Amino acid sequence: MFLVKCKVDPQIIPELPSDNLVEVIPPGWPQPHYTYTNNPLTEDRFILGRALFYEPMLSKNNDISCAFCHKQEEAFSNKSHRVSHNLQGADGNRNAPGMFNLAWHPYYMHDGGVLNLELQPIAPISNPVEMDEDINNIVSKLQASRKYRTLFTSAYGSDSVTSQRILKALAQFTGLMYSYNSKFDQYKRGENNVQLTEEELRGYQLFKANCNACHTEPLFTDFKFRSNGLKASNDSGRAHIEALPQNRYKFKTPSLRNVEVTWPYMHDGTYDSLEVCLDHYTMPKKNLVNLDPLLQNPMQLSARDKKDIIAFLKTLTDHKFLGDMRFADPNIPKHP
Repeated sequence: MFLVKCKVDPQIIPELPSDNLVEVIPPGWPQPHYTYTNNPLTEDRFILGRALFYEPMLSKNNDISCAFCHKQEEAFSNKSHRVSHNLQGADGNRNAPGMFNLAWHPYYMHDGGVLNLELQPIAPISNPVEMDEDINNIVSKLQASRKYRTLFTSAYGSDSVTSQRILKALAQFTGLMYSYNSKFDQYKRGENNVQLTEEELRGYQLFKANCNACHTEPLFTDFKFRSNGLKASNDSGRAHIEALPQNRYKFKTPSLRNVEVTWPYMHDGTYDSLEVCLDHYTMPKKNLVNLDPLLQNPMQLSARDKKDIIAFLKTLTDHKFLGDMRFADPNIPKHP
């Protein structure tokens, strides 16, 4: 008698808008760093990338997908935990950031340790406190799956599963996560007669005076590495990649797009609210090592100023992106 434990391939629901799968550069935005010149966009490759993003076989124990830490309704961040973790109870050091407009990033991860969108998934896949898997094992598991042999055939013309095909398909999915349709974007473009309230406009002016140097429009980040004075931890930041004293405790400036839904904040999930984040910048810093020159003095913001800035920040929430069915879990039936 043989006892066989098998996992039935889940159904993948093929419904997907076939339009708008194109590279987009919104008006006034810079040229993206990642383009699809060497990874031509097709609907079948996007569908494959979407399936892989939600596929737990990418983890060692077949229980964690990319979406485990990156949830669409949270702009592909994770409110449930301050730092990334796995189901075995192991915690990492860093908060799972939101995922959008990745094509414009010159490097990835909080410390900038990955330089290409196609290589980015290797970091969480191989991290022992995240997915803890080897890409070669993933290739073997997917090759044994009838579902994935079918998807790879549709995407690439043969059922051969390779690491390059996996990573390129994931880049097709994640690279098209564009977020540029917030209330603020519509206001700036003069669309649909959208106007900001007086509170939001005051917040915008205060933001430009106090925050825009680091969180630069239109991406609301300058992608530079900075220390913002958080209390020192066991995470050396950029120095983990370039072991230089001047890199210690520096992390990549995060985008403030969709910041309303991407808490907890900071690289280690220290703060639970935007109010507390602004408090951090109006008080003396706890860690002066490599403190950014722009933050040497606390910001002079009143309680009303903070309220207005937060009102403005909420206009950066892109509800169209958060509900875009192209990026939803394909294994969950969608009801009209």
